[in-house]
Amino acid sequence: MINVNIRKQKNSTCLVNTTKEAVILKSTKFPDNFLWGGALAANQCEGAWNADGKGDSILDHVTGLRGSYSSIHEMNRGRTYTAEIDTEKYFYPCHEAIDFYHRYKEDIALFSEMGFKALRTSINWTRIFPKGDESEPNEKGLQFYDDLFDEMLKYNMEPVITISHFEMPMHLISRYGGWRDRKMIGFYINYCKVIFERYKDKVDFWLTYNELNHLHDNPLFAGNVLVHEGENPLEITYQAAHHLFVASAEAVKLCHAIMPAAKIGCMLSLSTVYANTCSPDDEFATFQLKREHYFFSDVFIRGEYPGYFKRIMRENSIKIDVKDGDLEKIKNYTVDYLAFSYYRSTTHKAGSDTFKKSGGVLGIKNPYLETTEWGWQIDPVGLRHVLNEMWDRYQVPLFIVENGLGYEDKINSDGLIHDDYRIDYVKKHLVQIYEAICDGVDVIGYLYWGPVDMIANSTGQMKKRYGFVYVDKDDEGNGTLERRKKDSFEWYKEVIKTQGNNILKILGGK
Repeated sequence: MINVNIRKQKNSTCLVNTTKEAVILKSTKFPDNFLWGGALAANQCEGAWNADGKGDSILDHVTGLRGSYSSIHEMNRGRTYTAEIDTEKYFYPCHEAIDFYHRYKEDIALFSEMGFKALRTSINWTRIFPKGDESEPNEKGLQFYDDLFDEMLKYNMEPVITISHFEMPMHLISRYGGWRDRKMIGFYINYCKVIFERYKDKVDFWLTYNELNHLHDNPLFAGNVLVHEGENPLEITYQAAHHLFVASAEAVKLCHAIMPAAKIGCMLSLSTVYANTCSPDDEFATFQLKREHYFFSDVFIRGEYPGYFKRIMRENSIKIDVKDGDLEKIKNYTVDYLAFSYYRSTTHKAGSDTFKKSGGVLGIKNPYLETTEWGWQIDPVGLRHVLNEMWDRYQVPLFIVENGLGYEDKINSDGLIHDDYRIDYVKKHLVQIYEAICDGVDVIGYLYWGPVDMIANSTGQMKKRYGFVYVDKDDEGNGTLERRKKDSFEWYKEVIKTQGNNILKILGGK
């Protein structure tokens, strides 16, 4: 069994879960040290895209959803990447986002009012190193995150920080080709060293990358890799993955050297996939598709390339450049925990490439589930399935760092926003998390995505709203940015206050 030491966080009452507690738990509430909270991403909330010395990142070059779309699949792939930023021709939603950069104190106060024990966000790499390959960091960027983390800690809110969340400096992509170039390892570790040293007394939970398993179906966002015509896309993808694995190992080693008590994990998208039918072909095709995504956690957590990877390399004419010492680093410096996002489930059929065409978002519709306006199917039981599967596979602590419902919320004539559908979504997922804990799964916490409305990464829209807090802004960038509480705000506040008792009572005192 993996044991995570209980330790009191500096300026915080939050504790890390233990495997022993998770295994013996059979009560009417979540563990007392469960990390309740929410999750953001710098590129989707901060705005201020060129303020205080910040450089442009990959998502500063991505437009919002434009034009009309004939299908859900097209809508989920509707954003446009432009090599040069042209604000006269295009609207770039991340340039202002919800202006969290200037309004973070207001938002964190709201999160504290709900009782957050933890808040996940990311450091925007281009605020620290505007181009990415400089030797000296940008002090104004460093100071912003000092102030941000201090504000969290003032409210006893644990910072959970993603080092790279789709925010690679554009210069590193245009000059080096992103993670396809081994030089990226040095640039990333230089960045890590600066932020680890700077925030070692403020941040105890780190994540290396965001949803890296989408490198297969969305290499530009997930791995910051442009695949050119005529190249073997799988070879480029797996070479980039190897560089990312080595960089992760070096980051883990560095983190533990600078902050021995800190925990550093990997983060994947683990919305589950079922076979579309009970046909053996569909079952095995689905197994292979899932394993394609688990490949990343297999390496991060087990510390070695899985046996099935040899066949992938052979059958796709892949050759990976592996330097002396790489495999030893990957083996010796594995991550401490697995964090993941879970929103939905889908189904897969042998021979179908729908999942990849939609950027890893959609497969084939499941007739047993409800479907949102954006084609995402709601499946709370699937979350229990993922938690148990990952625990059985890895036996490391699990952290749900994204889960939420995107919906086109409407303001009523009385000025209120009644989002019972969001309350129902979260309630049903929390029940399944509790069931997984009773199954013996070690779950560190639950961070809802995203507690305040912000830019949806899948479409660049504002109307795809997730928040407990409404932000007055539309898809064209118009609005006052005023914050307004939804009904779900008070409900989630009560969830945290009661340690989940207000929802678990529906289980009949289990």
